[in-house]
Amino acid sequence: MGSTGVRRAIRRVFRPGKAPPPRSGRPLALVYRGPASIPGCSEAVAGLLKASRWGFDVRYTGPREDVPLSAEALAGAAVYAQPGGGDLDRGYRHLKRHRGMLRDYVAGGGRYLGFCLGGYLAGATPGFALLPGDTDQYIATPGATVDDEDDTLVDVRWRGRDRTLFFQDGPCFLLDPENEATVLATYPNGAVAALVVPYGAGRVAVVGPHPEATDDWFTDARLPVRQARDLGLDLVDAVMT
Repeated sequence: MGSTGVRRAIRRVFRPGKAPPPRSGRPLALVYRGPASIPGCSEAVAGLLKASRWGFDVRYTGPREDVPLSAEALAGAAVYAQPGGGDLDRGYRHLKRHRGMLRDYVAGGGRYLGFCLGGYLAGATPGFALLPGDTDQYIATPGATVDDEDDTLVDVRWRGRDRTLFFQDGPCFLLDPENEATVLATYPNGAVAALVVPYGAGRVAVVGPHPEATDDWFTDARLPVRQARDLGLDLVDAVMT
């Protein structure tokens, strides 16, 4: 649910106390980094947000970051991003105490952006229940083009265009018959690979593959590089507009 390939270690220095407020006029984007993520995933999402047209002041939030994951921090955030990570059950154990807080944040007008594990966590079993339905492993769906949990590539159809993305046991999204979701991408078997949907006064955007993947993800996994950052930026635009 995040790449298992070798990642460069990211040195983290814990400095107690609150982070300074976001720079004047720049919307705050909070990216989770902690035990429910793996090195490289949070940083790739942060890089994507910094590259977007929204001019975000991007900060990491988590138990050993300058900005703790709290209702106070979320109140000032334009978007909260949940990156890829490891096992769903383990990730949810680390985050389940924040479930109500995150639901309240989005319902009140916030935005949730989930990549791979972050997409799984937007579901309900287990998860934050931010979707009109639930999630499942794409590899477990009938006709899936990937049948194992190894780092690989997956084809999707994104807004009518065929693309290839980095993939590692990402989710598909199971939508209730009555829903307001806009499907951005599907896998070859028709399962939903990316979507955006309102939740209360806020919005949720989730994706199963990794459009944020940087070149080293591919080379570490000995895969041909298939950059798809433009799709990641489209996902950011979808949740923000």
